[in-house]
Amino acid sequence: MTVLTRSDSFRGSSTLQDQVNRLFRELYSPPAGPEEALTTTGFAPPVDIYEDEHNITLKIEVPGIDERNVDVRIENNTLTVHGERKLEKEEKEENYCRVERQYGSFTRSFTLPSSVDPEQVSAHYDKGMLKINLAKKAEAKPKLIKVNVGSEKTPETLAPVKVA
Repeated sequence: MTVLTRSDSFRGSSTLQDQVNRLFRELYSPPAGPEEALTTTGFAPPVDIYEDEHNITLKIEVPGIDERNVDVRIENNTLTVHGERKLEKEEKEENYCRVERQYGSFTRSFTLPSSVDPEQVSAHYDKGMLKINLAKKAEAKPKLIKVNVGSEKTPETLAPVKVA
């Protein structure tokens, strides 16, 4: 009986690639100070976007970012979200063995469709999740038209109504 075993010769290569990238970053762009050694220059938080008949909603993961450090703007039909995650000063930097969370600032920009009403935008921050609701304009909402079934009645074929 022959047994087939799947082999992945590239297993672990992403880890090796990450290490090589980090090495080149450290060699060719030395940090300005000790705080810079533990931070990254920017990151892009993940965003989910969904739409229903009344709104377009964005959910942006920004855990560990103080709501005062988040800025949401609409300018020239573009929604821009800017924020910054700062390194906590509770621990001395030399006590860190490994830093995997990303620190620094981020900016995400989204071109808004013409169906969005820029005057009807709300943002809510809760438990590391920024939720932005973009209301659609009234004319952009689908209009339901009732379809009558049967013979079409015109004003001439309707029976007159007596008024007392």
